[in-house]
Amino acid sequence: MNGTHVFSTSPAACQHLPVKKRRVRWMHKLFRHVKLAPRPHTPDQPPEKSRYEPSEKSAPLDFAYPLENDQEYKEFLHQYPEYRLTHPVDALRKSDFSRLERSGETYVDYMGGALYPESLITKHADFLKDAVLGNTHSINNSSQASSKCASEARSAVLAFFQASSEYTVIFTMNASGALKLVGESYPFSGDNAFVLAVDSHNSVNGIREFAFAKGSHCAYIPSTPTGGFDSAIAEAILLKNKPKDLYAAPSLFALTGQSNISNWKAPLGITAYASSLGYHVLLDAAALAPSTSFSLSDYPAIDAIAVSFYKMFGFPTGIGALVAKKKFLGRLKRPWFAGGTVDVVQVPGKGFTRAEHLYEQFEDGTINYTMLPSITEGLRFLSTYLPYLPLRLSCLLDYLISSLSRLQHDVSGKPVVQFLSRRPNPAERVSISRRTIGSRIARLAPFPGCTFEFCFVEPSGNLLPNAFIEYAASVNCVSLRTGCVCNAARTNISGEVEQMLGRDTGVVRISLGLASDFEDVRRVVQFASLHRIIEG
Repeated sequence: MNGTHVFSTSPAACQHLPVKKRRVRWMHKLFRHVKLAPRPHTPDQPPEKSRYEPSEKSAPLDFAYPLENDQEYKEFLHQYPEYRLTHPVDALRKSDFSRLERSGETYVDYMGGALYPESLITKHADFLKDAVLGNTHSINNSSQASSKCASEARSAVLAFFQASSEYTVIFTMNASGALKLVGESYPFSGDNAFVLAVDSHNSVNGIREFAFAKGSHCAYIPSTPTGGFDSAIAEAILLKNKPKDLYAAPSLFALTGQSNISNWKAPLGITAYASSLGYHVLLDAAALAPSTSFSLSDYPAIDAIAVSFYKMFGFPTGIGALVAKKKFLGRLKRPWFAGGTVDVVQVPGKGFTRAEHLYEQFEDGTINYTMLPSITEGLRFLSTYLPYLPLRLSCLLDYLISSLSRLQHDVSGKPVVQFLSRRPNPAERVSISRRTIGSRIARLAPFPGCTFEFCFVEPSGNLLPNAFIEYAASVNCVSLRTGCVCNAARTNISGEVEQMLGRDTGVVRISLGLASDFEDVRRVVQFASLHRIIEG
C-alpha cells in the first residue's frame, strides 16, 4: 500500500501488534482520555451549504490575522517577523481552504498530495457546465474545442517551467507514468548505464528493471546519513560510469530534484556535469515543483522532467506530464503503439505510421481532455502564490522542528521524537527573508524544503510503532504519513528501527504546503506533546 502501514481505528485492534503487553497498555493509557482540543471556532461554524443551494455573495476578505491576540502566535511573529510578508497566503487560506477549519482536520501530508483550492474547482465546474468537448482524435467542433484546451495547457506547462521551444509536453497519468515512459523507451544496452541516487522515489528506482532487461547495469550514488548525496561522490560515480560511445550507447542519469522524505534538495548544477560526460538527464520534479520555482532555461542540460499536477495544486488527480526535449524524445523507442499514437496500421502485417505530432506518439489512447483546462488555471493559481512559499514554509518548518526538539518525557527526560532528516540551517531562512517577495531572486532562492522525517520515542528509549502513531493521529484529526513513503533510502534506517522494535519499519513524515499556517504546526506540536503528558 505505497509503503505505508495499515492501521486500525480502535485501540483494541492495536493489540494484534507483536509488542509486549506492558507497552500496549502504556500506549492505550496515553491516548485513551487525551485528545487535541478542537480547532478555534470549529464548534460555532454553521453547517456547510450544499453546492446545489443558492449562495449569498461572499463578504470581502478579511486580511486581519485571526490569531493576532494569541500569545503563542505573538511569540512566533516576534521570532519570525518576516512571516508577516506572506499575509496573502493567510487570506487564501480563508477563501479557498476554509474546509480545514470546518472539518477540524490538520493536514500535513502535502508531499503525498496538495489540497485543491476551492476557486479552482468552482471555476472548472463553471467551465464544464457551458463547454461542449469531444475526443481530441476527431476533427469536429467539439473535438477542436478540446484540442484548443490541450494546446493551451501544454503552453501553460512550458511557460511555468520557462522551457524553450526545444521542449514539448506529453500528458501522462502522473509523474510515475512519465518516468515509466522514459524507462520503457530508453535505448539501454550492455554498453551503457543507469545512474541514480539511493535517496530516490520508488518510481525512479523502478526504471532499473527496464535497464536490467536490456543488459545495462545500474550504479547507485550512496545516501548521506540525513539523505541526499555528497556532490563529490556523485561526480565520481558519474565519471566512472560515463558512456563509452556518446551516440551509439548513451547513459541515463535520473536525478531526484527533492527527496520526498529527507528534506534534501539536489544541486541542479550537477546536471551540466552529467551532460558534459554524455549522459541524458531525467529530473524527477514531483516533490520539487509544488513549492520551489526553477527554470529549465537556467538548466539547459536537463533533457526531461516528470511532474504530477495534483502534487502541485491538488486538482485534478490522474494527470501528470513529461516535459522533454524533442531531440531527447527522438532517441526513445516505444515498445508498442496504441490508439492516438499512430495514424495508419497495416493489418495483417508489421507496418504502421506514427502520429504527426511528436507528443502524440507518446500519449497512449485519449488524454484526459475534460480536465486539461484546470491545468492551465491551476498553474496560473500556483504562480501567484509560489513566490511566498520559500519564506513562509521555512518559518513554519523551523518553528515546528525547534518546538518538537524541546519536547522531553517528564520522568526520564528523554526526547519525545528522534529526528532523521537534516535540520535546516537558520542561515538558510535568514537568506530567504532578505530577498524581496515576488522578485526573480526570491523565486530562485535556495529553499531548505518543506518536509522532515522523525520517529516517536517512548520514555524507555524504544520507538513507538508507526501503526499506533497512525491510529493516534487519525483519532486526533491529524493527517500525516508513516512507513517507508515510497522511498528506499530509509531502508537502512528502517532496518535499525526494525531491530529495536522487532517488527515495525519506516518513519513519520510531516510535510507542509501552500495552505499550511501557524495553527497547523501548533497542532502538530500539541499532538506530539500528548506523548509526554501521561507517564508511568
